Amino acid sequence: MSRRPVVAIDGPSGAGKSTVSKAVARRLGYVYMDTGAMYRAAALAAIRAGVDVADPVQVTKLAPALDIRLESGPDGLRTILGGEDVSSLIRTPEISMAASTISRHQPIRDRLTALQRRMGEKGGLVCEGRDMGTVVFPDSPAKFFLSASLEERARRRFRELREKGESVTLEATIEEMRRRDEQDSSRDIAPLKVAPGAVEIDSSSLTVDQVVEIILRRVDE
Repeated sequence: MSRRPVVAIDGPSGAGKSTVSKAVARRLGYVYMDTGAMYRAAALAAIRAGVDVADPVQVTKLAPALDIRLESGPDGLRTILGGEDVSSLIRTPEISMAASTISRHQPIRDRLTALQRRMGEKGGLVCEGRDMGTVVFPDSPAKFFLSASLEERARRRFRELREKGESVTLEATIEEMRRRDEQDSSRDIAPLKVAPGAVEIDSSSLTVDQVVEIILRRVDE
């Protein structure tokens, strides 16, 4: 019996990676891994420690002390930072931008990449992020790049934030996402891009179920 593959799903912020990845993992009976949450937790740790996420010297000192793990809980995947459940604390625009910045630093990426690869050693894993197919699991036979138009992604994120009670505007959400896209795509280390051999899916006019079916068919192949 062949080893179950690692399903790697990359894409920009707001493309629906988390929703789709959770659904794919559920349908396949695989483990879901939210790598973006790990970088958000690292950003939160830096902010709490008074570390400038743009300062490579400060960030390098922080990296070895990071204690981040993902756990399955009754309400879904939980992000644990130093023993504390920070799942809700890391879902803010401030943390989103800080995560994109701190992920530029090699010591942070090295530490989190090692943890992610260990989780994928047995296969049967669905992971989503910015560099799953390009850096963390480049040999995966099931790589995908999920995208959507900037406006559609911003509308999705705007609705999500408003439902959580955040006081945001659609215009500000579009601008924040535009800056995040530019930052993720232009960074020197592991920039956001389509991995060789990845299946590209534009979800702008697709439902979650339609995207999931496309991925499941590819995995079955």
